[in-house]
Amino acid sequence: MNDNWPRIAYFVLLLLALGGYLITEMRNDFSKSIRQMLAWGLIFLALIAGFGLWDDIRSHVAPPQIVDGNRIELPMASDGHFYIDLRLNGTEIPFMVDTGASDIALRQADAERAGIDVDTLRFVGFASTANGTVSTAPVTIGLVEIGNISDQDVSADVVQGDLDISLLGMTYLRRFARVGFEGETMVLER
Repeated sequence: MNDNWPRIAYFVLLLLALGGYLITEMRNDFSKSIRQMLAWGLIFLALIAGFGLWDDIRSHVAPPQIVDGNRIELPMASDGHFYIDLRLNGTEIPFMVDTGASDIALRQADAERAGIDVDTLRFVGFASTANGTVSTAPVTIGLVEIGNISDQDVSADVVQGDLDISLLGMTYLRRFARVGFEGETMVLER
């Protein structure tokens, strides 16, 4: 026997009750009933769209980072990570804050955008990542900036391998006097 029978019976009864109500209401004032149904339908669609697009709306309404003097606030992203945009040699590069990473780990594409010639790099180091061991090349970034905060001659590693995003590790985070959390916000202070 069909296991969906109770559900089908429920929906048929629901449709009959709703249909009976609509027929009764529409007899009194057809145009008013249609306007009300359209209004409720639009409200229902707006709610569905709002829930479906919440992450996109949140990322555009809430700023990805707030820089106020020597204080930086990074709201937690929907994936549970913290992201920050730094200017490397004047070029804005997105990073994921990774307290498990020792150094700044630059993707090759980001290193090139920051003016580093990756073709001349010597990949003599190694780093263990979630995807295995990768070769690294030590580099020095002339200028790292975020808001009014700037650092010169910052050491980093260019990673030879697949990184989805460059990583901001502990060697740079240690430059801050305070690295802490306030609810779902990471706070960096100098």
